Amino acid sequence: MSSAELLRVLAGIGLLVVVTAAVLRTFGVRFPWAPAGAVARGALQLAAISLVLTGVITSRLWVSAALLVMFSVAATTATRRLGWSTARMLQVAVAMAAGILLALGVVFLTGAIGFTARYTLAIGGIVVGNSMTIATLTGRRFTQATLDHWEEVEGWLALGARPAQSTAQLARDAVYSAMIPTVDQTKTTGLVTLPGSFVGAIFGGVSPLQAGRFQIVVLAAVMAAGSLTAVLLVHWLQPIRTRPEALR
Repeated sequence: MSSAELLRVLAGIGLLVVVTAAVLRTFGVRFPWAPAGAVARGALQLAAISLVLTGVITSRLWVSAALLVMFSVAATTATRRLGWSTARMLQVAVAMAAGILLALGVVFLTGAIGFTARYTLAIGGIVVGNSMTIATLTGRRFTQATLDHWEEVEGWLALGARPAQSTAQLARDAVYSAMIPTVDQTKTTGLVTLPGSFVGAIFGGVSPLQAGRFQIVVLAAVMAAGSLTAVLLVHWLQPIRTRPEALR
């Protein structure tokens, strides 16, 4: 990339970040500069991982190590969004691991995608990232719904319902809501959105048919991993006896 190209990229990113912060600040949203920090951190991390992956993308051992780091960061990030505790971290990590391992196991054992270091890193990173998002959405929506309907939950408890029974419908609604972005993205792929992995594969010289096959397998894996992650996590969050604290 030439110096002129780099300057144009920085100018475009900088303007987009300023617009984002200005819109959020005008509307009075908390932490309006948080997206700017996220973009800066993401840029630094992408630069670092690009250098690292140059030497490890052909090694299954190093790819496994990279995915483990990704998973650790993802589980930690989701847990912080749900209120940090050792028990919560364990719940999030186990739920995410179960969903991710199930999805990747099906993909590679069926031969839908070849079990190579390059493909493992590509699909693994996508599934880990989406599982983190779904875990965060599920946990936050369940907690907020419980707060909004606490009188109803207390009423069920007073009538003798078990803690899990008193929040059963709230848990189902949280899972449904958390899955909506993934379901909508999958339904509109090719009509509304062209996923980055699909476009990148085509730019890399892969035929549109092969790129499409890879993308639809990825989307199916994301939904499988996300559904199991969401259901397991909310199952462990369900039994509530006292009013939960509001999430920040």
